[in-house]
Amino acid sequence: MPGKLVVCPTPIGNLDDITPRVREALVNADYVACEDTRRTGTLLDRLGISPPPPLISNHEGNEASRAPDLARRIARGSRIALVSDAGMPAISDPGYRLIRTCLERDLEVEVLPGPSVVPVALVASGLPTDRWRFEGFLPRRAGEMERVLRSAETVVAFESPRRISESLSALAAIAPDRPAAVCRELSKLHEEISRGTLGELARRFRGEAKGEIVLVIGPALDDEHPEDISFAVDALRHLVQSGARPRAAASVVAALTGTRANDLYRALTGRDPRQ
Repeated sequence: MPGKLVVCPTPIGNLDDITPRVREALVNADYVACEDTRRTGTLLDRLGISPPPPLISNHEGNEASRAPDLARRIARGSRIALVSDAGMPAISDPGYRLIRTCLERDLEVEVLPGPSVVPVALVASGLPTDRWRFEGFLPRRAGEMERVLRSAETVVAFESPRRISESLSALAAIAPDRPAAVCRELSKLHEEISRGTLGELARRFRGEAKGEIVLVIGPALDDEHPEDISFAVDALRHLVQSGARPRAAASVVAALTGTRANDLYRALTGRDPRQ
């Protein structure tokens, strides 16, 4: 008789957020497929699950090759609990390939509700929740950031603490008055929600921050026109790729489009032109 894959969200910081159903699934699992065996081993120990079920690594680097083996175990009757390091597996974490493999083989997949940093950050931001989308990790290229800012929905995105300052500066160069929130260390001892405009947050977060960060950005306003700067930045990018100097090219494009040269330079390079 086939077994089952049970997708188990784990605490994003506070261990008390584990649900009784998730704990029961971990207790009854024949195997636990996990992103990091050491971290999951610590979690099982803190939950008092002894003896712990065998742990099988299932991370970004090996999931494609691991999924068929795990699916075969389930087909032979094993119950496998799938966890990531924190939150819901498959949401910017490993798990999608294994879930997809099981579904393609008509194996049972049960998804348990539980902690996820995405809705926590969205609600804590105080920004509109009626229409929103999850971006994953923020894009790096200026043109892709402009696409994010064109959204008519509230955007929730992950960002590295090492890059939050640079990303906020690039976003603020395009839409400095857009409301946003930086949510740091959610559910943990040093939880912090910083709300303000992108311009204010860019000034507040200078240099490397600490902890896990989720950025929430309010929807585009009717009186904003990020499409105009997107066109101008594309024109600037083509000039630079053709050999033009960025600052000089920014001045030319600014004169032709009415966009500020400093804004164009920041959007293209992510750097302050005065530095």
